[in-house]
Amino acid sequence: MAERLKDIFFQKPFFESLGAQLKSVYTDFDHNGFINDIYDDTWDERELKQRMSHTSKVLRKHLPDDYIQSLEILEKVAPSFKGFDAMVFSDFVEQFGIDHFDESIKALVIFTELCSAEFAIRPFIVKYPDQTMQKMMEWSKSDNEHLRRLSSEGCRPRLPWAMALPLFKKDPSPILPILENLKNDPEEYVRRSVANNLNDISKDHPKLMTSLLRKWNDNPAPGTQWIIKYALRGLLKAGDPDALDLLGFGEGDVSISNLSLDPTVVHIGEALKLSFDLQNEGKGKTRLMIDYIIHFKKANDRNAPKVFKLKTCELAAGERISINKKISFMPISTRKYYSGTHQVDIQVNGKVLGRKTFELLAG
Repeated sequence: MAERLKDIFFQKPFFESLGAQLKSVYTDFDHNGFINDIYDDTWDERELKQRMSHTSKVLRKHLPDDYIQSLEILEKVAPSFKGFDAMVFSDFVEQFGIDHFDESIKALVIFTELCSAEFAIRPFIVKYPDQTMQKMMEWSKSDNEHLRRLSSEGCRPRLPWAMALPLFKKDPSPILPILENLKNDPEEYVRRSVANNLNDISKDHPKLMTSLLRKWNDNPAPGTQWIIKYALRGLLKAGDPDALDLLGFGEGDVSISNLSLDPTVVHIGEALKLSFDLQNEGKGKTRLMIDYIIHFKKANDRNAPKVFKLKTCELAAGERISINKKISFMPISTRKYYSGTHQVDIQVNGKVLGRKTFELLAG
């Protein structure tokens, strides 16, 4: 089983090093008291973000009462740390800096190079939307790729693990000029954030997103084309006709045959074989996006669909292809299997062409 993130980050060597660094620039820092307060009675029960939040609170206790003075101390020691551990510096700003806009924003410019400040910037967007978005617009034009990424990642309407931004779920228009500045970014790190931001927008405003990407589609740059395809992934899985059309997946005239599942009764830990044939019945070439959807049985006895990609291809008029896929039901950390009747759909260019059911039983 993969090691848990909470067992990788915020470990004793990090706290010892952080305490020593703080002591070197702030002689009144109580190193031993800091370590003792970190490892309180509930430390082991805390999850990753809870540990980060707890660390920020302990820092606040052991640093000067004046926030600005504490921030200056953290700015001096922060460059010695990288990776997720370093996100605690941005978290400190998120928790305690909301009433000090200028100083906090300057600190986040420093801290985001060590580990993204995408979570920490969001309370500032909520409290100071115009000021903060103006800053993020400036960052979208920066020579620093970390700031450019922050300008996109920080304003994602549905950023995982982060506080919501209901103003951008309702109206994402303030985000769009930032994304326009980044659509040709040379760094994949930044382009991926742009695509994720657009995917977030698509959940509430699919027409707006596909209309924007249709304009971007005239740009032949490989990076922009990658953003378009990756940003559309949610809509493509949902069979959105505008998204499919944008990437050249028309309705076509495709038939399915020989759809089968083997076996039709499978135990958790085993696998089944999915197979079927597709044929282009039209008079011209057609481009296909082929997916399968499993309607998983949930704990409440309802079924929840999950779309899985199979392949994309082109079929000439009259051409037939055979598809075979082994589907494993080996237990994994990201999905819990429940016994019962499950359904498999074959989806081609957003349309379900066939379905079969099977029984999943406890191992």
